Amino acid sequence: MTTLPDRPNTALLVIDVQNDVVAKAHERERVIANINTLVEKARTEDVPVVWVQHSGEGLQRDTDPWQYVPELVRLDGEPLVHKSYGDSFEDTDLEARLAERGVGRVVVTGAQTDACVRSTLHGAMVRGYDVTLVGDAHTTQDLTAYGAPPPSQVIAHTNLYWQYTSAPGRKGETVEAAKVSFAPASEATASEAG
Repeated sequence: MTTLPDRPNTALLVIDVQNDVVAKAHERERVIANINTLVEKARTEDVPVVWVQHSGEGLQRDTDPWQYVPELVRLDGEPLVHKSYGDSFEDTDLEARLAERGVGRVVVTGAQTDACVRSTLHGAMVRGYDVTLVGDAHTTQDLTAYGAPPPSQVIAHTNLYWQYTSAPGRKGETVEAAKVSFAPASEATASEAG
């Protein structure tokens, strides 16, 4: 359904699964294991895996806290997008990387649910992409001390509202890692209906 012409492909986005970002994340090990499974599936199906890495105040580039967690390994040739805003598209080359690969649908994983993941979900949709959120492959830390709901509720709420998100010519959906399809949105929808 994407509104982007001649872009039938799907890409997997892995957002900010960095040492400091997920050090105290909710269900860290389970989420990283699910992301790893999706990365391997994408590679097997020749689907682009795009890694997004945040830097900024408190997360300085080329430091250990800034590095991706050791459980996830980016292969040479897989795009790495550096960002300094929540939305992975904002002031980055993500759009160009996706365009050159004919991508009109993104499958989103990573951290933090209530910051960079949500920003990227919305950023992708307003730019014309179909956007799949993997409900058990994103996480956040406990920010209840600042008035936020507990992490499990933040994740559940994001999963709930994203499955009903749509805009003219594009749609959002939430699926579990085991049910992710990397087929173009029109094919994925047709196979689910049959």
